[in-house]
Amino acid sequence: MSNLLAPNLQSRYFPVFIFVFSAFSSACMGEDRLKWTELPPLPNQLGVAGPFAGVHQNGLIVAGGANFPRPVWKNSKQWVDQIHVLTKQDGQYQWRDGGSLPRPIAYGASVSTPEGVLCIGGNDAQQTYRDVFLLRWDGQQVSATPGPPLPSPCSYVQAALIDQTVYVTCGQKELGLYSATNQLWALDLANLSATDSNVWQPLPALPGPTRAFALVTGQHDGFRDCLYVIGGRRQEAGKTQFLRDVWRYEPISRQWKQRRDAPRVVMAGEAIGSGQSHILVVGSADESNFDKSDELQDDHPGFPREALSYHTITDAWSTAGETPENLVTTTAVRWDGAIILPSGEVRPRVRSPHVWRIETVSSTASFGTLNYLVLLVYLTGMVGVGVYFARMNKNTDDFFRGGMRIPWWAAGCSIFATMLSSLTFTGLPSKAYAQDWAFALGNFAIPLVAILAVYGALPFYRRIDATSAYEYLEKRFGRSVRMFASASFALFHTFRMGVVMSLTGLALAIATPLTPAQSVLLMGVLSILYCTLGGIEAVIWTDTIQTFVLLGGAVLALSLLIAGVDGGVSGFLSIATAESKFNLANLHWDATDTQTALWVVVIGAIAQNVSSYTADQAVVQRYMTTPTQSLAARSIWTNAVLAVPATILFFGIGTALHAYYQSHPEKLDPTITTDQIFPLFIAREIPAGLAGLIVAGIFAAAQSTVSTSMNSTATAVVTDFLRPLRICRSEQGYLNAARLCTLLIGVAGTSLGLMFADPSIRSLFDAFMQVIGLFMGVLGGLFLLGALTRRTTEAGAMIGALVGAGVMFSLWKYSSVSGYLFTAIGITVCFVVGYLASCCLPPGEKNLAGLTLIDNPPPVSESPTAY
Repeated sequence: MSNLLAPNLQSRYFPVFIFVFSAFSSACMGEDRLKWTELPPLPNQLGVAGPFAGVHQNGLIVAGGANFPRPVWKNSKQWVDQIHVLTKQDGQYQWRDGGSLPRPIAYGASVSTPEGVLCIGGNDAQQTYRDVFLLRWDGQQVSATPGPPLPSPCSYVQAALIDQTVYVTCGQKELGLYSATNQLWALDLANLSATDSNVWQPLPALPGPTRAFALVTGQHDGFRDCLYVIGGRRQEAGKTQFLRDVWRYEPISRQWKQRRDAPRVVMAGEAIGSGQSHILVVGSADESNFDKSDELQDDHPGFPREALSYHTITDAWSTAGETPENLVTTTAVRWDGAIILPSGEVRPRVRSPHVWRIETVSSTASFGTLNYLVLLVYLTGMVGVGVYFARMNKNTDDFFRGGMRIPWWAAGCSIFATMLSSLTFTGLPSKAYAQDWAFALGNFAIPLVAILAVYGALPFYRRIDATSAYEYLEKRFGRSVRMFASASFALFHTFRMGVVMSLTGLALAIATPLTPAQSVLLMGVLSILYCTLGGIEAVIWTDTIQTFVLLGGAVLALSLLIAGVDGGVSGFLSIATAESKFNLANLHWDATDTQTALWVVVIGAIAQNVSSYTADQAVVQRYMTTPTQSLAARSIWTNAVLAVPATILFFGIGTALHAYYQSHPEKLDPTITTDQIFPLFIAREIPAGLAGLIVAGIFAAAQSTVSTSMNSTATAVVTDFLRPLRICRSEQGYLNAARLCTLLIGVAGTSLGLMFADPSIRSLFDAFMQVIGLFMGVLGGLFLLGALTRRTTEAGAMIGALVGAGVMFSLWKYSSVSGYLFTAIGITVCFVVGYLASCCLPPGEKNLAGLTLIDNPPPVSESPTAY
């Protein structure tokens, strides 16, 4: 059906989008992504090819190699054993003598490890070696320590380090290219001191042709770190074959998969991972003039002076700009925040002593006056809402519950905006962009959990007329459980504010000229202003406005994305289908796999939503803002209904981002994180004014989460601590305390946001799921203990909560279990331990009438008022 509709849709509607898109798009085609800076040349004036190179103790080690004495066409190749070390002190680079290798050797593989530079294989004029040794720099001299030898000799080979494992693949067993292999070996760094070759683990061989001179590196592919093998050359029946195929090896599944071929032959060069998902080919040879070296000699033009960029997520190649000098048969290493290319071969027989420092450069685009104006109008409007509602707050009931006069549809939009958060706006699209729709099923479970919320949690809270969700826990168990739960909630939401603001700030740093710190301050200060002034009414009405801004901006972005894909709607669908981007389920049982299993998603989503709808003050508080229980139920159903199309919308944006950047790989920025992919599109490709609207949507999503956390945490502190302790003497005193608590909590959350900014986080979504799970599992477990059991006592509930908290901390600190399961595990541990502990303790004497689902509670009388 979609294939029949797509051409008609495309021909009727998308030319308009394409015209607008083309007119305003800020394309960066052909822009150089690399900045090359020359460092002091290698002390060997001839330069070397095939050296071992790596970094240890902040020293760049270049050891061994081979060259030709001048005149190069009248002399034979010579192998060298010198070790040179480049150091940096006070901004100055200096070469130092590092001694000599055990023998002159070249053309092996080398990998930088925390223990030293691991040197693997290599050859000289007589033979190929299987030796492995570790080079260590102590600041004065380089020492060589033998390591476990390879199972067989190998040269013209490369290696990569992934986690704690070194991978070596392909290469030659003998001096001739005819001996090229497709073998793959792995060495755990824990076995570096071994002397037996048996510690090298043989792994499945590369399925493609045997080869030497291949480029090898490790990089993240959206799911996990993988090994990539690119190009190379081989010999078949005496004839040289040149390769440009690309292969990916997945260490967890131990499977190879062929990826898109390089745009040209790539061999004898250097590939290195850059950022979270780019591979840069900073030097390589092709087949041109391969058989004409003796004929051309000094007239040989050298190797192609072009760097290439490969993106592992979109499986797309693009140019990375012209290189000042193409060095091949060397090793690219990462040092001092940049890529270092030390010496190498520039044309047949000719080496260069030059050492290049290569930095990735981010292209910049002005945010523009119109975008600033749109954003300013939106932010000013949000503060105006707070000022407007400030006059309506006469007491804490107004400040915390809006006087129970909020329309059901506004309360529903507020629940929706609160549950969505800015991490949904940027985190879900980046998740679908890098992976697939496996997590979408989790959000599709929201309507099911809404049934529990409407018929289970809502009647409880309306019956006891709760301002704080944890008032129920005191009535069911006792004050200690209430205070523990409330303190846990306050701690969770304070940290949640910091996480949301910091990660949103990192995303906005791509879409706007603001730094992450400036974005955090802007979000925090404005949220504090309108939340402190206007209370829950200001929060709910700004949430409602933010819902429309957020969804409107998302629809606009999706339209522009699909318009920019080659082929429009049909191109988008064909790319997404070919790359399995619409996959909804991973059918396996591994709870630690980064390709999250279906059962993990389903159980995790149900647990998270159960906890949120039953034990999260931020959600429960909205139950009490409408005039009647039936209207509160409508607000819950409103959120449930909005959740499904919103999920499709945001996952669709992620899939469209993948299709768009596969169509336009030259527009990708190698300096960004995966979570910044949507802000990158907004900043570079959205027309002026509209970009400001979508950025406002990101601010909207962040502020809805932050303001909700401020108000709900202040509610918990005042209701669960200050009132029971009778800290204030009047209602006005509690209202002032509420405003002061809101202010202080906002300042604390904003301060944490400034501390937490961490660009190394690979997925906002995954990080946020862990934060939720660490706290909400125990709170959900306490509510279920109270609602589903009669036997559980106050002491038993506290034991269950404390044990649950300890288990959650241990999971976060010491396990690799998916964070999506944290909440489910927390609920289970708290419930089971709490119930069993209660069975071992004397029974409680509380009257539980109306406090459990087992009882038949009296109906709640409702006012006929409706909105």
